[in-house]
Amino acid sequence: MDTETIKNLIERGLPGAKAEVQGADGVHFEAVVVADAFAGKLPLARHRLVYATLGDLMGGAIHALSLKTLTPEESARQQR
Repeated sequence: MDTETIKNLIERGLPGAKAEVQGADGVHFEAVVVADAFAGKLPLARHRLVYATLGDLMGGAIHALSLKTLTPEESARQQR
């Protein structure tokens, strides 16, 4: 598994989302995902939305995925 594939799956699965994915060993990854779909949702619900885009790859080809999920507004506040 590679970071670009994971990025594309997340962005296709969450329309309008922007994902940045890192992971050098091919099984452990970190992702920052910014999406309007996260508005009003608790972190666990946000993570479930991302996991749903990856389906059966989670726990298989993707052994671990550390997530940071933000709305566009939250992301903008962090960049100040």
